[in-house]
Amino acid sequence: MITETQIVRFPSLRLDGGDTLHDVQAAYESYGRLNSGKSNAILILHAFSGDAHAAGIDHEGKAGWWDSMIGPGKAFDTDQYFVLCSNILGGCKGTTGPSSINPETGRPYGMSFPVITVGDIVRLQQMVASHLGIKKLLAVTGGSMGGMQALQWAVAYPEMVEACIPIATTARHSAQQIAFNETGRQAIIADPNFAGGDYYGKQPPARGLAIARMVGHITYMSDESMREKFGRRLRNREDLSFGFDVDFEVESYLRYRGSQFVGRFDANSYLYITKAMDYFDLGAGYPSLAAALERAASKFLVISFTSDWLYPSYQSLEIVSALRRRNHDVTYCELSSNYGHDAFLVDVGEQTEVVKGFLARCQREVVRV
Repeated sequence: MITETQIVRFPSLRLDGGDTLHDVQAAYESYGRLNSGKSNAILILHAFSGDAHAAGIDHEGKAGWWDSMIGPGKAFDTDQYFVLCSNILGGCKGTTGPSSINPETGRPYGMSFPVITVGDIVRLQQMVASHLGIKKLLAVTGGSMGGMQALQWAVAYPEMVEACIPIATTARHSAQQIAFNETGRQAIIADPNFAGGDYYGKQPPARGLAIARMVGHITYMSDESMREKFGRRLRNREDLSFGFDVDFEVESYLRYRGSQFVGRFDANSYLYITKAMDYFDLGAGYPSLAAALERAASKFLVISFTSDWLYPSYQSLEIVSALRRRNHDVTYCELSSNYGHDAFLVDVGEQTEVVKGFLARCQREVVRV
């Protein structure tokens, strides 16, 4: 199916940091049909570099980033469910972010864009859902940063969430996770073309952004998957160059990934979104994580992957333990995979079966009520 990105505009959005954004727009795509009772909606929440194009084929022929999970007969079956995905606040694919025009100046925000939180991102998503007349979501789900948003939804809008499926995620970043993000941010800021974030219409900080992506991409893969994919194979050579050109296949791959990313993502968005991830702490302001999750009224399916060292299973188990301490309905699945953190995007076989079964149960219980 050819998908269309829709835009909805709102007069203003109040942010956790105290600022207010005016003339805010959100980009979203939807798949399937909303039933008459508007009770079959599932909100898909993307990871930090994703966008609203989660499924189907766009006009450029590009498949959605989770097309393997969304569609007829798939995990999020569009023959049964109305599936919605919006580009997050701070992004660069249609939703207001640093590259958007500031209505007060007529120029891109750049670094004058206010710092945002996962709470702000979810608040705008709630406005989109309400705009579509959706009073309750059958499920909210996403992997990585998408999982953070799902958890925030369950706590911030408990009356709107029937089921929550956080995948390969955490309730708060560890020091190591913050450190990786900060390394990427500093690579961008150190680029001579960064110009304090005011590079629009000029040469962008491409080298810094590419290096940031290279660092990030290493964390998405496991040692085993890198060994299987690259090993120590040389690139177009029979011997070492004894220089600093590309020798190894893995070097070539990372450089390609970095340069590819520069063509589709904004460096300022990288700064703002990774900072929002680092700020996220679901238990902040509560005596404990369990106390925060006590607000939730949804059923939970928490999924992690054995080889994910960026968001390791112990962080998912912390969420599960906190939910169980408050007697929540929670199912936990640790799925075996060699793909590392990328598993939630690429290793979809067993993940599909687990999600399908959980959603079927949730839908049956909604119908009974």
